[in-house]
Amino acid sequence: MSESPDLQAPRLPATGKTSHGVPGWLIALLAIASGMTVANLYYAQPLLSSLRDVFHVSTTGAGWLITLTQVGYVVGMLFLVPLGDRLEKRRLITVLLAVTTLALVAAGLATNFPLLLTASLISGTTSVVAQILVPFAASLAPDHARGRIVGRVMSGLLTGILLSRTLSSLVSDLAGWRVVYLGSAALMAVLAVALHAALPQHAPTTNIPYAHVLRSTVQLVRTHPELLRRGLYQAAMFGSFSAFWTTISYVLTGPRFHYSEVGVGIFALVGAAGAAVAPFAGHWADRKLTRPMTGAAFAVAAVAFALAGFGQRSIVLIGLAAILIDMAVQTTLILGQHTIYQLDPDARARLNSAFIATFFLGGAVGSQLGSLTYHAGGWTAVTLLGGALPLLALLYWASERRAGGPTAR
Repeated sequence: MSESPDLQAPRLPATGKTSHGVPGWLIALLAIASGMTVANLYYAQPLLSSLRDVFHVSTTGAGWLITLTQVGYVVGMLFLVPLGDRLEKRRLITVLLAVTTLALVAAGLATNFPLLLTASLISGTTSVVAQILVPFAASLAPDHARGRIVGRVMSGLLTGILLSRTLSSLVSDLAGWRVVYLGSAALMAVLAVALHAALPQHAPTTNIPYAHVLRSTVQLVRTHPELLRRGLYQAAMFGSFSAFWTTISYVLTGPRFHYSEVGVGIFALVGAAGAAVAPFAGHWADRKLTRPMTGAAFAVAAVAFALAGFGQRSIVLIGLAAILIDMAVQTTLILGQHTIYQLDPDARARLNSAFIATFFLGGAVGSQLGSLTYHAGGWTAVTLLGGALPLLALLYWASERRAGGPTAR
């Protein structure tokens, strides 16, 4: 892949640089922008029970809103993120955010469920801006600090995922679900202007045809088995994560707990505590503890679902399970990204594209399976599904080569 030296660092002012040479303001901007854009994928999760009633659809039908949004994200990862090597990045980010803004406006004004699904699919597709910004941060960092810097940016992204549910619940309770989408549209418009003004121009790193860029992404999967392995690890983890958060609103608003949408949002805020693990995961990666901490994260996720199942009448145990699940998923995500960024420094955008697309496809499947499982067998069935996925990943992890591979370092 030497024809496209990916994400060459632009010239940056010395003001505000930290000990690792990357300006603190830029790390903060990338973290905030990543969190704001990826939040678009999750605003609907605590609203599913309400949207189900508003549009008169089934529980399984409402679950398609999350599934299609994540499918859109996979499409964006496969077909838009590789353009980060082919087009000027600041302009690409601005265009994608403009389309996201329009799609969110359409979602907020939707008069029927198919229109809401279509708008969510489009906004999910173009919200991949976060996955253009994260490898950008990785390429700015020196080797000895890459894990920590990626961890900090990812902590912003992951906080956006977790706080999105709380924000969505509060705004919906105060002003209605439509304002959730319209408010996000306004935020995306502001973010487009801010990033266009603050980010340095970043010239294309290759002039090969777009079809060749896509083909080279597939070739990376064949060339680097660790890329596929890490993608499958995270697909299992994100599938269990999505199954949990897609169905938990039904549990909390049901006859057992009688939570309002605000209550669901406050519960989601508890899960946000899991974002605190992100910098630690980056530190573990820098200390070459990737393999053991990956296995530990799989075990923690399985235990968390056991807690959620056996303690399904206790909001404390379910809350503890939510924190542990979020911590485990975030740990494997950051360890995985740190691993794949070392595979080919000349193709980080495309490596990230293949990695994220693989595990978001797992998340989309997990969302839909979670809805179907909840409809068929209730919360106990969901916890069995959620616990089985990290256990499968743990079995796959046990087959991993213990010496010489990237994760063994």
